[in-house]
Amino acid sequence: MSDTSGGGCSDCGRKGGCDARKGPMFAAIDEMLARLYPTKRWAERDEEAAFRAGVGSQQGQALAAALAARLKALAVFRPGTAEEYCDYVYVLCLGRTPSLVEIREGLAPPAAEGDVIDELYLRVALSSVARCAGVQQVAMRLERLPGSDGALVITEVPRTGVFDPILLKRFQTLVAVLAEMDIRHIDFGEIMEPPAGFDAGDYAERYSGQPTIANYLFYPQPCSAVTTTVLHGPAGADTFARAI
Repeated sequence: MSDTSGGGCSDCGRKGGCDARKGPMFAAIDEMLARLYPTKRWAERDEEAAFRAGVGSQQGQALAAALAARLKALAVFRPGTAEEYCDYVYVLCLGRTPSLVEIREGLAPPAAEGDVIDELYLRVALSSVARCAGVQQVAMRLERLPGSDGALVITEVPRTGVFDPILLKRFQTLVAVLAEMDIRHIDFGEIMEPPAGFDAGDYAERYSGQPTIANYLFYPQPCSAVTTTVLHGPAGADTFARAI
């Protein structure tokens, strides 16, 4: 679990317990980066190497089912976008069904009540180019726009790791399920810096800043990027048009 300083894994308060596992994790990260980016340059990924690795969508759906059963919570699989090289599993930790992620993805109609709804998730990013996963806590908020056609705004705000103690027990179980499925867990607190010796290429022109290790393994956008989705439709309608 990431500590409150964002500096890495605190192993749930057990001093020294996590440090023994960091060495193998760092070695695995170095191996992944060397295999995927032999030129050490952003956007020059070895696609043949990437094709041979990664977590497929069927395994992602199987993980969602396993987490739902083990955690007794809603777990929703969501494919990544065309620009991303990962898929996601959202685990609902604080909230109710139909959840905001189900509403956003068109899997459930909007709830009839409530002008503002807040929910908290664990979001698992499953790399499509390496057999690994990273976990972030994500807050989602639904707001109804006053004076509109019933439009809904759903905002997703990820943090660069898992921080809130209330998420600890589920986070531990989630990591255990990843291990059972032979998917390496990479602590987000340890991949928020650019990899040493790498050339950022044109990343700054497209996304600003420097690409972190997480950007090489999971998705290109900044790890704390906020996503806003607007759902348009008449109040009470079952079908909404989606715009991001």
